[in-house]
Parts: sequence; C-alpha cells; structure tokens
Amino acid sequence: METINGYVEHIIFQNSENGYTVMNLMAEGEEITCVGACKGLSQGETILAHGEYVEHSVYGRQFKINDYQTVAPQDSVSMERYLGSGAIKGVGTALAARIVKKFGDDTFRIIEEEPERLAEVKGINTRKAQEIAVQMEEKKDLREALVYLQQFGITNALAIKIYNTYKGELYGVMRENPYRLAEDINGVGFKTADEIAARIGIHTDSDYRIRSGVLYTLLQAAGEGHCYLPMHVLLERAHILLGVGEDAIQAQTGNLAMDRKLVIKGDRVFAAHYYYTELNCAAMLQRLNIPMWEAEALPSQEVALRKALEEMMIRLDMELDELQLKAVMTSIQNGLFILSGGPGTGKTTTINMMLRYFESEGLDIFLAAPTGRAAKRMTEATGFEARTIHRLLELNSALSDEDGKRVRFERNEQTPLEADVIIIDEMSMVDIQLFQALLKAVIPGTRLILVGDANQLPSVGPGQVLRDLMESGKFPMVVLKNIFRQAGESDIVVNAHRINEGMQISMDNKSRDFFMLERNDANVIYKHMIQLMQDMLPRYVQASPMDIQVLTPMRKGSLGCETLNGILQRYLNPPDAGKREHAVGNVIYREGDKVMQIKNNYQLEWEIVSSYGIPVDKGMGVFNGDMGRILEINETASEFVVEYDEQRRVTYPFALLEELELSYAITIHKAQGSEYPAVILPLLTGPRLLFNRNLLYTAITRAKSCVTILGSSATVRGMIDNVSENSRYTGLAERIREVAGEEAV
Repeated sequence: METINGYVEHIIFQNSENGYTVMNLMAEGEEITCVGACKGLSQGETILAHGEYVEHSVYGRQFKINDYQTVAPQDSVSMERYLGSGAIKGVGTALAARIVKKFGDDTFRIIEEEPERLAEVKGINTRKAQEIAVQMEEKKDLREALVYLQQFGITNALAIKIYNTYKGELYGVMRENPYRLAEDINGVGFKTADEIAARIGIHTDSDYRIRSGVLYTLLQAAGEGHCYLPMHVLLERAHILLGVGEDAIQAQTGNLAMDRKLVIKGDRVFAAHYYYTELNCAAMLQRLNIPMWEAEALPSQEVALRKALEEMMIRLDMELDELQLKAVMTSIQNGLFILSGGPGTGKTTTINMMLRYFESEGLDIFLAAPTGRAAKRMTEATGFEARTIHRLLELNSALSDEDGKRVRFERNEQTPLEADVIIIDEMSMVDIQLFQALLKAVIPGTRLILVGDANQLPSVGPGQVLRDLMESGKFPMVVLKNIFRQAGESDIVVNAHRINEGMQISMDNKSRDFFMLERNDANVIYKHMIQLMQDMLPRYVQASPMDIQVLTPMRKGSLGCETLNGILQRYLNPPDAGKREHAVGNVIYREGDKVMQIKNNYQLEWEIVSSYGIPVDKGMGVFNGDMGRILEINETASEFVVEYDEQRRVTYPFALLEELELSYAITIHKAQGSEYPAVILPLLTGPRLLFNRNLLYTAITRAKSCVTILGSSATVRGMIDNVSENSRYTGLAERIREVAGEEAV
C-alpha cells in the first residue's frame, strides 16, 4: 500500500449518498487523479491518502484510495488554498488571500485562539469573524474525531456517520457501549460493532454485547422471513454467534423485554417491531372486516344480486362456475375478501366479473400488485390500469437516516386511498411490513379484495401474510379448485396441480408445452440451454431470447445463477465494439445486458421519457426483483442507465452497482409474480432444503407457454416427494384470533 500527501485541488464528482469521489490531488507538484469513498471531503483540504495506483481502461493511471486522514495545512500557501476553497462559508479566494497575507503561517492559530483579530482584515466585521471561527472549530472537531475513530479500523465514511450521529458524545459511546452503533446508525450491523468493540477492549460477556447479539440474531432471522424465533432456537443461534452460555443470553432477553425491545409470548421471542407490526395488521383487518349489507335485507338482496350477475354473464359472454359466482357475490357483500386458487382455476375471470359489476355500480376501483411485472400482467388480464403497491401508496421519499427521515408513503392513516374497491393480486409476495403500510391507507367502508396462491413461495421479506390470513379462518374466503377446459389442455397447468398434490408427472415429452430433456452433465446442459435460448424456443413461443428466462433453485454451484449468467451473457450479449463495458469485481456489465435490482432502494429516481426524449412521468423507488436492460454505460459520468418495465429509466452511479446483478438466469424465489413466455429449469442436484415441491411448483407456474427441464428426472421426482419447505415463524394468524377475541392456538 502506498501513501500520498497533498491538497484537494478539484472535486470532479462526488456521490452525496455514499461519498464516492473522483478528484484531482496536488502532491509534490504533481496532479494525481484519485478515486474512492471520501464523504465529507471538500476542495482545498489537505489529506494523507493510503491506497494503490491502478490502470483504468479509459482514464489511465489513477490512485485508488482505501482510506485517508485530513490534516491541518502547515504553511501559508496551504492555508490560503484551504480557506479559499469554499470549505468555509463566506470566505472566497480574495478574502482568503487577505487573511493569510495579514497573519501568514500563524493564520490557523489566530482563528482558533484569537478569532476577534480577523476583524483587522478588510471585509470582515466582528460577527463574520466569529462565524469563521465557529466553522473552523467544527471542522477541527470532525478532524479530531476521524483521527480518534481511525485507530479502531473505522473507515472515514463510517466515521463521519458516527460523528454526525453523536457529535461530542461519540467518545463516551465508544468507551462505554459501541454496540449502540448497531442500533443508531443505518448500515452498521452487530458484526461491525463487535469488531470495533473487540479493538476497544470490550469483554465478550459484556451485557451490552449479549443484548446487541440477541437483537442481531432476530434481525438475521427476519432476513430469512421469520417474525419471531422460538426461545430455544434464539438461544442456540445467539450462543453460536456470541460464544457465551445460554443462561447469560436468556437473562438478557428478559432485560430487553423490560426495555421494550423484545416481546416474549410464551416460548416465542419477537423483536418488538415485528410483534407490533403483526398486531397492528390484525387490528386493522378486524376494522375492515365488516358486512356491506344489512343483515335483515340479506336474503332478498342475494337473490337480486345473483340474478343481476347471471344477466351480466350472458351480456358479457363470460362463463363462471358456482364457486366463482360465490366468490363474486362474497366480495360484493363484505369489506374484506380473500380469493385463492392455483393456475387455470379462473382467478382472472372471477376478478374480471367483480370489476365489471363494481364498474356498473359507478364505484372507484384501484388495482395493484407487489411488482411492476405482476402489475403489468394484471393490466393486460383485466383491461384496468394496475400499479405497484408502492406507487398506489405514493412512495414519497426515503432520505438517508442522516437526514432524519425514513421511507414514507403519502397514502396512510391521515390521507387514505380514495377508492371504493381495492384489489391486490399476487398476495403471496407481500411481506408483513408492506401489508401494514397498505392497511394504514384503507379506511373501513372500502372493499379490500386480496388475491393470490398460498402454495407459491412466500415473500422475500418477513412474514407469510396470505397463508396466515387464510389459516386464521376469520375472513370471508373462496378457494377456486376447478381447472377450466382451456387451461386443462395445458400440461403446465395440469402438472402444476399434480405437483402441488404430491402426484408424479409424466415426463415422456408427448406434451406440447412441457418438456424433460434428460442430461446428467453440467457442460452438456450449458450447450443445450444456449441452443434452446438462441434458436429453438424463440421460434416456438414467438418471443425474443431475452424474454426467455432461466430459473434455478441456487445462486452458487455449476447450475447456480452466478455461473449461468456468465455463460449466457457470453452467447446472448457477446462483446462488440459498439457496446461499452464496465467491470465490477469479476462481473463485466455490457450495454444491452439483462439485469435485476437485488434490494429495495427507495431513493433511486426514475423517469419515463417520450420518443422525443422529453420526460413524461417520474417517481422514486426501484425494488428487489425489478428486471431491466442496460441502455447506456457512461464512463465519463461514472454511471449506468437502466430501463425497467413501463419504460422507467434509472441512472445508477457506479458506486451503486452492487445493487444490480445479471439476470439471464435468476433464482426461482426472485421470479415470484412474474410470467415468461418460456422457462428453462436446470435441475441436476442440490440441497434437499431447496429442492422441494413448493419451489418446483412456483417455477413451473412462472411459464406462460412452455417449460423445459434440463437435467435429471430422478431429481424432479425427488422434489415432488420432498415437502420439507422452509417453514416460517410468524404470528399474524395468532394475533388475528386474539383481536377477534379467541384464544390463540
């Protein structure tokens, strides 16, 4: 590692969110281009930078900064540069020159110790002298804090976050309880706090450490989809993490409960946030679950309604069976209704009938789904505009925690949705936190209709909302089971139902839309996958190769999406002189690549541009699972432009590329709510927990026209027999029964 000392002459680019900076540094008379995370750095400052020289394919030799320290200027020339750089508000180059001419190398001492003497300089009065001194003191405090924190291996970006959070109190926090960082500062987890604490000398059996470790264990569990952990599971996991006895851990769970950071219900331990989120949802559901008709008028109204629906069916040439008709009637009669069923059972037809009835009554109707792709499918199936739930709730902004704000929706308890009917599709994808935000925006008297297939994989986020709602048994619900004739002609639909029921499927390749190609070598699978995507399937389903999706259970391994993406990119979007590229680690991104957003980012702005290049709509938020194409790579501006569904264009600074990944192949979990003309499933071998019935069912139901399995038929049969899906620890059904006045079971 090399070290250079110099002053920041010019900042070319600086990302305000993560501090990624491109700048010119003057060091020993040489101008050096430097890049790195330097949040809070200003032009004119003198720094000691540690890093290494790298060769950029476009910009040539650069110094890549790993970490740096700001140092006070030591001579009058450096002092003048610093004061005139804009770092001190109200001091320009001319005034800086006059100050330094007056006080020379003694300038900084004068400002710190005798600031009133600045009034001796033309253009500075007593008040301005004090303002300059205050700003210099603040900068000095920050520099001293950075130096102090760097001794514990803390990066400058994190050190600035710590300083901004605690100011002068940071020294006490670091000495007494550095685990507060994990609670107070966004982006700091237990492991980071634990490493810092170890360097400071905090004992491994510290109460602070154990408490923080318990909260971290529950946070990790939430990442797996759990809303709580049984006490014995929590103790076991925390013991492995902390390396201390389970008795000491259990004692601290009691203390955390007294501090209202945990809720303990019998053997179940909740992080307080998730317990109250579930409880709030249960209470709001209870308020929405009201009859829309007077009880005494019900029999005569039912007869009239049935007759009106039957006449409407004839007029619209729509055919509903008795169960579908019951679903439509129940949705009309109740404030809350759940419609479920597998593929081909007529959910879309049922929704369309509901829509036509509500429309004939002059009601305002909103449609939404968790993802852009699911909303687009809903629009195409119904003819009514559907939006993502985030857009329905009018996502406002999500400024960083440093700005004192969090994600918020404009539609909430104070400004609810102005609709008579709200229909939400693909409810299996909705996690408990998004569900709570939705319920807050729905007032009693609005019909809320929730549609989904509980046999799909649960949401990526915590909870299993649809399944818990159905299992509670407290809400009007219809589960469609009959496969309609047209759907019954599809082996995709037939096989999906057979798999769901645990029945083996035919893999004799006599089908028109379901194929099993027995291949037992990964290299052979690669070859046939490329042939299928480049030539056979596009012609068979009348789609482009980019519309055909490879789904795999795994991220790692020879048939995991990481390996497959590298191979598929090489053939579907090969290098070309006309396509710009940018490398991130071992991944090369290329213009035209198919990519996916892999985490929710509420701060990213998007815009929809007309054919004339004029923005016609804009908004905020790109979400986990959104898929798009790279339109442009701009090395000069250090940014990508990605176009998502609905022609939403998003500009990514290079520093945010960790939120993207190639998506020629994706995990089955990421495909929830999406539908593709054709799906390829490479299934050879893998962990039993992943290779289960639930996963296979979800994968097959993502295909509209064709499923091709490449791999082992024995593996497919094993997945059908394997019901060991990952169960989730959730308490929503229990909270619903409690709110309804029943004993939880």
